Amino acid sequence: MKIAPEMESSRLRLGRYRSNPGDPYGAFELMGPCGARLTIMATDGADTAWEHVSVSTRRRVPNWEEMCWVKKRFWEPEDCVIQFHPPESQYVNNYAVVLHMWRWCGGPFPIPPAILVGDKSLGELA
Repeated sequence: MKIAPEMESSRLRLGRYRSNPGDPYGAFELMGPCGARLTIMATDGADTAWEHVSVSTRRRVPNWEEMCWVKKRFWEPEDCVIQFHPPESQYVNNYAVVLHMWRWCGGPFPIPPAILVGDKSLGELA
């Protein structure tokens, strides 16, 4: 995980979620690309082997553009970062307007063949 230099000015330096400049984790508050204020919590996976970033707004779930924007500020372009839909018995919903991204640090993460996730013809079915 990398934290883009432009994120440092948005790092929370006081309170419960404070961290120091350069720490590989922290909480950040800043204006996102769509005009909504984003709250971002990042952990480096040192204890779990899963890097994690949560993204929230005050009134709605973050959209695709915002999630992509955040991904670029915490990971390299070729890093595989995922969002899970766990079994319903394992759902945790402590905050209704937050989405999460994870990156497995334990080695390559299996992904489907590109033809299954990037087939442009699928868009024509809608």
